[in-house]
Amino acid sequence: MVSPGNPLKPAHGMAPFAQRLASAARLADGKHIAATAIEAQLGTRYTIHTLAALQTRFPRTRFVWLMGADNLAQLPKWRRWRQLAARVPMLVLPRPGETRKALASQAAHMLAKYRQSARATLKLAQMTSPAWSLLPVREHPASATAIRQANQRS
Repeated sequence: MVSPGNPLKPAHGMAPFAQRLASAARLADGKHIAATAIEAQLGTRYTIHTLAALQTRFPRTRFVWLMGADNLAQLPKWRRWRQLAARVPMLVLPRPGETRKALASQAAHMLAKYRQSARATLKLAQMTSPAWSLLPVREHPASATAIRQANQRS
């Protein structure tokens, strides 16, 4: 899901929405991962509103919120983040330089009793919220910031 604009990030230096969507579509395989502009279509700005709209539109779908470890660390800055955690299981992707900070963050401590084992990660969609897990994979260095910087140099 490509966001039309993250309220926590400056718009300056951000590529135009259409360009970011096209870039995401090139990276997605279209089968297991698809790039979508649904947040722009829904007209939502905050994750909690996007999730509510998606759950209304797709009532039989069991969603899992996928986010990088850097977002877990800043989760308390998100609008109604506790309601988000209570509404959908979350799967956290390790990120270089961010994973340990995320696991020591306020959100991780407040949600500690809901953390699931790595083995349970595959069953997050069947769990009731709150539930979250750190995906047990190697940290991947790709980031939107790094991609933007590489595109600006070329």
